[in-house]
Amino acid sequence: MIMWERVLQILRKEFKIVFRDPRMRLVIFGVPVIQCLIFGYAVTMDVRDARLVVMDLDNTPASREVVSAFLGSPYFRAVGWTRDWAEARHRLDAAETSGVLRINSGFGEALGAGRPAPVQLILDGSDSNTASLILGYSRQVVARISGVVLEARAGATAGRVGPGVELRERAWFNADLTSRNYFVPGIMAVLVMLVTLMLTSMAIVREKEVGTIEQVMVTPIRRSEFILGKSLPFAVIGLVDVGLVTVVGVGWFGIPIRGSFALLLLGMGLFILSTLGIGLFISTVSSTQQQAMMTTFFFFFPAMLLSGFVYPIDSMPEPVQWVTLANPLRHVLVVIRGIFLKGVGADVLWPQLVALLLIGVLVQLFAISRFRKRVV
Repeated sequence: MIMWERVLQILRKEFKIVFRDPRMRLVIFGVPVIQCLIFGYAVTMDVRDARLVVMDLDNTPASREVVSAFLGSPYFRAVGWTRDWAEARHRLDAAETSGVLRINSGFGEALGAGRPAPVQLILDGSDSNTASLILGYSRQVVARISGVVLEARAGATAGRVGPGVELRERAWFNADLTSRNYFVPGIMAVLVMLVTLMLTSMAIVREKEVGTIEQVMVTPIRRSEFILGKSLPFAVIGLVDVGLVTVVGVGWFGIPIRGSFALLLLGMGLFILSTLGIGLFISTVSSTQQQAMMTTFFFFFPAMLLSGFVYPIDSMPEPVQWVTLANPLRHVLVVIRGIFLKGVGADVLWPQLVALLLIGVLVQLFAISRFRKRVV
């Protein structure tokens, strides 16, 4: 039976240790907010104002309309005009531009004669994701230009444009397809994971380094009581960070939260249960705080890469997809994004909640079994 008075004494001790240093308070509560602001602006897959070098070798009204269509969109801006291919290639090689828009001479004549009039876009493919996005944007611009040209030709010949296949796109949950709405809720889980792992992984190690672990070992406190007393303060800190990051995401970035905030706290609480257990396990197998910190980062980065935070899990090899099922960050990201963007409830998210509960309980039990009340 757990003696809650003993747990309360350990809990008070941990709070005093954590909050007695003003700089530590800033690290715990200020740094997650600052990092959320930084990541909110930095972590985005959207491309705006892609740099283009324009090579208009035709210089006719038709070619100038094409250039204006590109530069008039929010996706492109000109960083140079040239008629020299060597100069354009140099700027592409030097990463001064994302691409070169080239319109060869004879473009206007071909367009007026009803012949195909090609436009060439040469992209820097070293960043394949950015190049793919720019390519998609350029296709939209060219499609609009082609539509205008076809309508003009049909009107000039007094003909009618027959019915065709029309694709009408509709995106649910994130209608503007803004990547920030997708990434900022995920940043919450990543930051909470990092904070709770770092604090918890050094909890027992700190006792070893200052020599107070021996005093704990001669007391009648049980292993479960000691671990619980070490975990609860950091669980509270993690939930407070959840609230702070949520305020930044909703208030500053305008991320919608369509679901239940109570369900969000439940999901994050189960997630924190897992991260605390992992941190305590790291703390029990580490001898110094430096060793605990290095082990924490050894776990943190693979967990982030295998969570679906940036890279879709469906694109990973099938054996790796099975491995990600043991990653609590994967499940909590589904919960957070479902609540923020889709407004779904526990009836949809219960598999992820059950997975987080199972992982958290198993990891906590394993951490408790690893702790021994003796000096090794």
